[in-house]
Amino acid sequence: MSEAGPFDLAGHVAVVTGGNSGIGLGMADALARAGADVAIWGRNVERNEEACEQLARHGRRVLAVACDVSDEREVDEAMERTVSALGRVDSCFANAGTAPDGKPFLELPLAEFQRVMRVNLEGAFLTFQRAARQMVKQGGGSLVGIASLAAVEGQARGQHYAASKAGMVAMVRACAVELARYGIRANAVLPGWIDTPMTRDFYREGAVAERVLPRVPFRRWGVPADLGGIAVYLASPASSYHTGDTLIIDGGYRIY
Repeated sequence: MSEAGPFDLAGHVAVVTGGNSGIGLGMADALARAGADVAIWGRNVERNEEACEQLARHGRRVLAVACDVSDEREVDEAMERTVSALGRVDSCFANAGTAPDGKPFLELPLAEFQRVMRVNLEGAFLTFQRAARQMVKQGGGSLVGIASLAAVEGQARGQHYAASKAGMVAMVRACAVELARYGIRANAVLPGWIDTPMTRDFYREGAVAERVLPRVPFRRWGVPADLGGIAVYLASPASSYHTGDTLIIDGGYRIY
């Protein structure tokens, strides 16, 4: 571990896909505060620039790359730009994702199923593979997949979303076994009910709050900053022997 402390990320380079808002930005902010240089990949150029301004306040190098993770060419270009600008990749957070449209299963079009899988699962595959190739050259690193409680609980009208997140968990475990010989660890984070721009309208429905919040011991929605600590831990030397795990960050929802 670093003499400066197990959670010191000075000299560390982190990639966060979907890092321009929500959980991704919460993680990126915590990583930058811990001393890491951060590359955020996102499709929305305006939000990328706004996120860069926020992260730059921590005095670290910040790079924003316009990237659709479901596009193999764009992922290749994003990784090349990141390594060229920041020199390496020590941790990679596959966080970019898209939400289901809420159609009942009996009416769910195959095209909609494929759309969600393409971004949430294929995008994570492309991101992890390119990051792992770079980490092998460097002698190690940390892959982190941002999944969801939907991977382990039943989500009505979200079969495609749940399948994509469960697939990510399985892929992370396979990577943990295969890539350990290269000094690469892989873990999945399963957020619970986190208030983000993607979920906010849904959470504002009265019935949702009435049913969900009584099952959260903290009696509040999670916020993106609640995922910052686990991001720093999984990027840092403190987790050097921690791999193949699924870490639930849900305020106690699943056990209550």
